[in-house]
Amino acid sequence: MPIKINGSFIDAPSDPRVSLLDLLREHLQLSGTKKGCNQGACGACTVLVDGDRILSCLALAVQFEGRSITTIEGLAPNGALHPLQQAFIEHDGFQCGYCTPGQICSAVGMLEEARRGVPSHVTGDLSVDNIALTHDELRERMSGNLCRCGAYNGIVDAITTFHAEAAQ
Repeated sequence: MPIKINGSFIDAPSDPRVSLLDLLREHLQLSGTKKGCNQGACGACTVLVDGDRILSCLALAVQFEGRSITTIEGLAPNGALHPLQQAFIEHDGFQCGYCTPGQICSAVGMLEEARRGVPSHVTGDLSVDNIALTHDELRERMSGNLCRCGAYNGIVDAITTFHAEAAQ
């Protein structure tokens, strides 16, 4: 069964040991997904699987047969920017840019989790259907994505602005 990546179907690799990250970068030349620590600690390799964020360095590509993968390249159609990508530009949410694709994919998945009412470690009221994206809630949910340049304030501003505009 093929894997759907950014809207296109590809066959799973014949070698079951190929990570999803290596499939994307080495086999499909989708270099937006970054190989940071290759141990699941930095978040640079974050992609969306059926809308949920995962660390692609920790996943075997064959696990995703019949599933839909979205990378940073697939967030917006026809070479346009996703509104969150534009917000990162406007709020200086990156410096070197290495972590930015993982940050953006993680933020897209994180906002959907909060919208669905999936709690985080700091969620105070577990009975609400839609979790408010407070400063602490956002930072906790994005804590798995590291930025070695320290662009966190711009990243938080970009996500907060995008979230507020999307809610209107």
